Amino acid sequence: MMKSKSPFLNTLFLLRKEECITIFADIQEISPKEEQDAADYFESEFEKERLEFLSDQINCDHKTAVWAAKVLYQSAQLYLIRENTAKDLNKLIPSFKGARDISSILSADLSLRFLPQVITVLQNTDPEDPLIKLLENILHQFHYSGVGFDLDLEKINWEEELKDRTYRKLYIERIVEKKAYKLAEIPYINQLLMAEFGIYKDIFWRELKNVNS
Repeated sequence: MMKSKSPFLNTLFLLRKEECITIFADIQEISPKEEQDAADYFESEFEKERLEFLSDQINCDHKTAVWAAKVLYQSAQLYLIRENTAKDLNKLIPSFKGARDISSILSADLSLRFLPQVITVLQNTDPEDPLIKLLENILHQFHYSGVGFDLDLEKINWEEELKDRTYRKLYIERIVEKKAYKLAEIPYINQLLMAEFGIYKDIFWRELKNVNS
């Protein structure tokens, strides 16, 4: 991974490698060349994570990966740079226009998994910030990236949502990793977890209760 002269690309590299982010002096437009370089970068990162998918049928959705990266980058910059940005929020944080499927969910997650941290910082600064609502709406749509973050997901049909075997496996693993109790106590998900844990339940998650018993 080579260092780039692009603030956008450098931010992505640093975030995924060190889990920290750089705030620049102003919000710069992202060029088509930067978008293509980001797409190439996420292709390689997706291939690395594919080892966890146990599936070779899921490909990187480059367009969605770049969209998510731009959302993350712009939202982080907007934490400090807010002068004359109110009218441009919807332009800087565009809504998702593609098809929501396993490929787009996992591709977006390469960046959106860091979005809850940005939202938390914004909430601590100004709970009424309109940017927060925009970002929460995105996380509602891509809630796999928000596992462990307080989202209202009561209307989701979880049996339908998790029908894909690979996605179900990854979702359950992230719930365990984040110790996301709110999700883990949803009856359908709780049943999946208990079946996965079996007799080793107390080793994986002693505190979690069986809500079906």
